[in-house]
Amino acid sequence: MSRPVTLFTGQWADLPLESLAKKASAWGYDGLELACWGDHMEVDKAAVDKSYCRNQRSILEKHNLKLFAISNHLAGQLVCDPNNDARSDAFAPRECAGDAEKKRTWAVETMKNTARAAKNMGVQVVNGFTGSSIWHMLYSFPPVSPEMIEEGFNYFAEMWNPIFDIFDECGVKFALEVHPTEIAFDIITAQRALKAVNNRETFGFNFDPSHLHWQMVDPVRFINEFSDRIYHVHMKDASLQLNGKSGILSSHLDFGDPQRGWDFRSLGRGGIDFEEIIRALNQIGYSGPLSVEWEDSGMDREHGAQEACIFTKDVDFEPSSPAFDAAFDN
Repeated sequence: MSRPVTLFTGQWADLPLESLAKKASAWGYDGLELACWGDHMEVDKAAVDKSYCRNQRSILEKHNLKLFAISNHLAGQLVCDPNNDARSDAFAPRECAGDAEKKRTWAVETMKNTARAAKNMGVQVVNGFTGSSIWHMLYSFPPVSPEMIEEGFNYFAEMWNPIFDIFDECGVKFALEVHPTEIAFDIITAQRALKAVNNRETFGFNFDPSHLHWQMVDPVRFINEFSDRIYHVHMKDASLQLNGKSGILSSHLDFGDPQRGWDFRSLGRGGIDFEEIIRALNQIGYSGPLSVEWEDSGMDREHGAQEACIFTKDVDFEPSSPAFDAAFDN
């Protein structure tokens, strides 16, 4: 049986869950990955009110959709972000706006409630971000000492281990989407993040090749490096459009600007080799959902979501049970 294909609702939070579920079912999706914003998943309610959880699940069930994960990227980002400035005011309640530490305190408790919400929703994976206190030190000028970087990984462990304790109590895993501005953004930093929390099983990764591809990190190698830590998979494409004028740092240009050195693309329209990714997922025995995170500034999103579902189902395949030449031995 092929893997279920789901749609991450983060880019659709402007739509009521009922409306999106109806559309996703018509497009051919098997389920939704609920974002914890909009009306799709209110974690403070879900953490304590099982009737609310039953209601959210009933909306999916009405449209023959399943739930395998929920995602709380926005609150997670605030946990380790060093500034929590005006850019993230919309991530937290209005009363937290302009107060970095108030946002951080809210975020820590919200991520704990996200674990409780996941348990009550009957799922075992929460996807999200961690934030990073050292991302702004990426380019080592003014000079950055090794001690400064080590402090950043230690701070990540200090802030997230108490959150992970609640995840453990709830029997839920946290899958970091390895991504610029997070504590792990490539293979080396992902290894270091695991080490910072003593490789505790609670912490793994939401594999998303699009964030690796434009950095020129091999997505297949990432799968092989972390074969026991791929807890969830996002399907998203990206395209390098380097022309000698732009670079991969994107020149302070918004997504969709043709002068950018890279951009996201609808699945199958970028530069990622998804067949090799499926083969690698088969080799590590990943049987969870393939969740479409649809982002393409140059395409109508409903057209893109529908074609992304078709693409994902077409590219996915099961591994062979017998060796192809087993019949030769008979």
